[in-house]
Amino acid sequence: MRKFVLTLVIGFWVGNSFAQNKVIINADSAKTQISKHIYGHFAEHIGGVIYDGIYVGEDNANIPNTAGVRNDVIQALKDLNIPNLRWPGGCFAETYHWKDAIGPKHERKLIENLTWGNYREDNSFGTHEFLNLCELLGAEPYLAVNMNTGSVQEAVEWVQYTNHADRTSYLTDLREKYGRSKPWNVKYWGIGNESWDCGGHMTVDYYINLYKRYATAMTTYFNTENLFRIAVGPGLPDYDWTEKIMKNIPARRFEGVSIHHYAVNWDHKSSSYAFTDEEYFTTMEKAWFMEEFVTTNSEVMDKYDPEKRVALIVDEWGGWYDTDPRGKGALYQQNTIRDAMIAGLTLNIFNNHADRVRMANLAQTVNALQSVILTEEEKMILTPTYHVMEMYKVHQDALLAPAQVTSEDFVLGDRKLQAVSVSASVNKSDEMHISLTNIDNKNNQKVEISLKGYTPKNVTGRILTSSKVQEHNTFENPSNIVPKSFNKTTFSGDNLIVNMPPNSVVVLKLNKQ
Repeated sequence: MRKFVLTLVIGFWVGNSFAQNKVIINADSAKTQISKHIYGHFAEHIGGVIYDGIYVGEDNANIPNTAGVRNDVIQALKDLNIPNLRWPGGCFAETYHWKDAIGPKHERKLIENLTWGNYREDNSFGTHEFLNLCELLGAEPYLAVNMNTGSVQEAVEWVQYTNHADRTSYLTDLREKYGRSKPWNVKYWGIGNESWDCGGHMTVDYYINLYKRYATAMTTYFNTENLFRIAVGPGLPDYDWTEKIMKNIPARRFEGVSIHHYAVNWDHKSSSYAFTDEEYFTTMEKAWFMEEFVTTNSEVMDKYDPEKRVALIVDEWGGWYDTDPRGKGALYQQNTIRDAMIAGLTLNIFNNHADRVRMANLAQTVNALQSVILTEEEKMILTPTYHVMEMYKVHQDALLAPAQVTSEDFVLGDRKLQAVSVSASVNKSDEMHISLTNIDNKNNQKVEISLKGYTPKNVTGRILTSSKVQEHNTFENPSNIVPKSFNKTTFSGDNLIVNMPPNSVVVLKLNKQ
């Protein structure tokens, strides 16, 4: 039996009950808000993410669209309550120059996507198209600044172009000429991307000195412009990088630090839909590492920022497998129940670290990596990951109810993992939501939940599961895996008993009415 505390609550609880897994949820300690921005997304210029996935062009008569963006994708993202969207990369951002993609479409500079396959792009989806899409979705845009092949001046002018009031400079005059008089007021700015790798293979000391130039110039010396500036943190457990960022960047020059982690075995990625039990277990090991990665980075940040002013931003996460040749180019992969397990587990981790983790971005939105949407010409399907994020959206901006978990092990040979993960929240209507993930693909898990400070009268639930972790939705059968009603809950005295089948995600709604 493995014991694991999901939040900063001291101690464990072991009772004499028949349940395999025991959970205490402390509703009377619900004080920390789970930022809605934890449920953000990422749209990089990879394969079919932007072109054909999101953007099909205004003249496309076969696919209904609004200003060239697919209407079905717009509606699907609205239904997720998508809070923010990161763009244009990723590694693509490190060769992207925003001025190449403004103005009349026929005058825009054609480019070659040097990062992802050397595909030629016509730049028809640029700053205006992206920011207008975010406005349409009601989502905050998150722009990644080119810190590798770009310049400080280019970054400064991008801020002016997107944020300054009309008629204040030649850039705002240019913006109006191209159809937008009022600013978009972009708040979130990532200064660089993976600067330890594709963003320039920099040392942390070099990055810090360069970052300070960008962060200072983008906001002017005395005026922060209300920007939320995000510094590049580590993508590996290089906690010295995090420590130097926290120690050497002045507090008034950054608001967030980004980290990246994928559930991937870099030596053997495996098929995205035809994988073995061993490959599945390895993926779950990599997914569970997010807990250690977030915890240790948070501990480093706490040394220099005990008030938790600086946010930890996990702006790339998800599963990464071999590219499926049946799809749309680079990094296209199928999305199975395995990905639902990654999503449920990871979002529980983020929720439980809501005191420090205040934004995250699933990679990617459409047609690459752990997408929530796949498209094929006029067809569109929602993936198991989409359904998990839709089920979990109830946590957005609710108060975290700290959870203590004692879990059975998920076992493969002599390897063990915690089988059950849990997070819970209480919203403004005094409803409690409990999300549970059972990553064990062979065994049921009976979970006994003790509720402290909350006495429900009604419990309803939804479940996402399937008989095999390899199962997925297809364009021929788009509803193969969808959430269903869940009623396998009972009360034993004051405790709630939940019977979870293998490889399942359950979200319960409790209320006092």
